[in-house]
Amino acid sequence: MTHPGEITRRQLLRRVGLTAFAVGPGAGLLSACATSGAGDRPSAAPSTSPAVSADPKNPFAVDAKKPLEVTIFSGGYGDAYARDLHEVLYQKEFPGVTIKHNATQQISAQLRPRFVGGDVPDVVNNSGPEALDLAALATEGHLADLAPLFDAPSIDDPGKKVRDTVTPAVLDNAKIDGKDLVLNYTVSHRALWYNAKLFAGRGWSVPKTWDEFKALGETAKKDGILLFAYPGQKGPYYQLWNVLYTAAKIGGNQVIIDIDNLVDNAWNVEAMKQSVTAWVEIQAKYGDKAYFGLDHTQTQVKQLENKLLFYPVGSWVENEMVKDTPLDFEYAIAPIPDVTSSDKMPYGAIQVGVGENFFVAAKGKNPQGGLEYLRIMLSKEGAKGFTERTKNLTVVNGAAEGLDLTPGLKSAAKAQDAAGQNIITDARFEGWYKELFDYGTEQINVVMAGRITPDKFCANMQKKADEIKKDSSVVKQTRSQ
Repeated sequence: MTHPGEITRRQLLRRVGLTAFAVGPGAGLLSACATSGAGDRPSAAPSTSPAVSADPKNPFAVDAKKPLEVTIFSGGYGDAYARDLHEVLYQKEFPGVTIKHNATQQISAQLRPRFVGGDVPDVVNNSGPEALDLAALATEGHLADLAPLFDAPSIDDPGKKVRDTVTPAVLDNAKIDGKDLVLNYTVSHRALWYNAKLFAGRGWSVPKTWDEFKALGETAKKDGILLFAYPGQKGPYYQLWNVLYTAAKIGGNQVIIDIDNLVDNAWNVEAMKQSVTAWVEIQAKYGDKAYFGLDHTQTQVKQLENKLLFYPVGSWVENEMVKDTPLDFEYAIAPIPDVTSSDKMPYGAIQVGVGENFFVAAKGKNPQGGLEYLRIMLSKEGAKGFTERTKNLTVVNGAAEGLDLTPGLKSAAKAQDAAGQNIITDARFEGWYKELFDYGTEQINVVMAGRITPDKFCANMQKKADEIKKDSSVVKQTRSQ
């Protein structure tokens, strides 16, 4: 089961030019992070749409002398791709232009005062645990309309619009309250990541059922290795994602769709309770509470030291840890094992989505330049260079052709091919209702630590969702698939 925001079998890698990857002799070819509804109050404020020019080389009528300011979240992808690639390409197009580059891991803390004060950067990479609330920014009219970007001529082929050069998930996930306001730039695979070399050396197989998963936990425990861990600091949302995706595997994507749509009792369905219960048991029997005090980097180092087997994260982890990865460690992806004998989604289902969002500030000093900057990012040169530097795919069709990709990315591509149509949907309430998502990242630590029961976790989440549903100040979003 798929929806327009998902990436189906062969769709992704065909579009980014990776269908020629061989998985082995005779194995054939491989295939390859929203709609809106009425709210309880007036919809988001009208977004500023920069002037459009008839010149395909300068479709937004950018003032070549006007400075541009770019703020980048310096997380798993770093910020060199912006400083040394995208900004350089912009300056090549507009020689002599000044670009102010700012890299931070505290997007919200640094930028919220600036949005309040009216002095905002032109382009923002809004990511990480402290990302800005996009729905709130949209309501206040801070997000520039990206429809002109998607309808602009492509840099690589002026006969094509930008919208025709990217995977359709980009367009589906660009919308807030029916408007194209956000650019998701990367493709990510979120599942359980492990060390393929360790498994090969020990003769272990990736577990396909929950009983096999627990049996491996017993085996690993004898060697002093944890079956599973996640970061309790600056990364508990990794486990919130994991619980949501597991619930979708058990009960189908409708579980997440209903949560996004604030459907009554969506958090209390049996699939969600089974998911939380299963992971709480894994934590209690095969985890270590000490990890609740670690952040994502510290936890990832522990995995590189082979102190834990499975880690719930996205495909960015390989690049994030590239400088620390030892020669005996090879990132690989594992689907969530079958939790019950009647899971609606079969073994092999994984989450594939678009992510790493960017926006142009409607009230910035140079929104025209901001749109052009994103157009450059969506060129093949801009996208291919990003993949070369970060070892992660972008949403630009054909941009990865000819690249020598990492073992982790090849593993993810193989897993996606095996999943076929069984792609787990992304949870959009993360961007739609940040208060609910933030509350979830707090509650997941509480339940995983055993301080509340899985039923209580689900009840608490439902109560918070009900509060948001009843709050007339919150613009409501809906999705049909």
